[in-house]
Amino acid sequence: MSQKKLETICVYCGSSSGIQPEYVESAKLLGEVIAIRHHSLVYGGSNIGLMGVVADAVLENDGTVIGVIPDLFAEKIAHRELTQIYQVSSMHERKHKMFELSDGFIALPGGLGTVEEILEIWAWSQLGIHQKPFGFLNTNGYYDKLLEFFDHAFAQGFFKRQHRDMIFVANRPEELLDQF
Repeated sequence: MSQKKLETICVYCGSSSGIQPEYVESAKLLGEVIAIRHHSLVYGGSNIGLMGVVADAVLENDGTVIGVIPDLFAEKIAHRELTQIYQVSSMHERKHKMFELSDGFIALPGGLGTVEEILEIWAWSQLGIHQKPFGFLNTNGYYDKLLEFFDHAFAQGFFKRQHRDMIFVANRPEELLDQF
């Protein structure tokens, strides 16, 4: 992976908080760690769910938060307290802008959008489009079944070992960022 200093960390996560309180605690802790380590947060620009929690935690610890939100959601759920916000025309443009702004990527628990976003980062890395670190913050084993699938796909010959090994996984934010 890249030896570049991590200045900006993109966090993909749910616009919901999920049913386990540990998800909120993990998002809050990740935001605190990002701020304390003097990284900037790049994320989807929302004030709801885990997205709002991680952004608020960075801001509460005097950190920098950059949001990227599509026009479709801007009026309803844009976080109004961010350091900087980009309003874009589409989800595709949002993902590209978040990629451009970020030096590393973390997936907190989330739904289809979260999984799709981190898998696209992985696919781009596999194709040689970037060498930025990325991984899963596996709070309460949230991603265990997905990681099992990756191992199954590897065992069935659909992943090369080097591609499977690109993914970082940790249960605590500090551990994940240390792997980066």
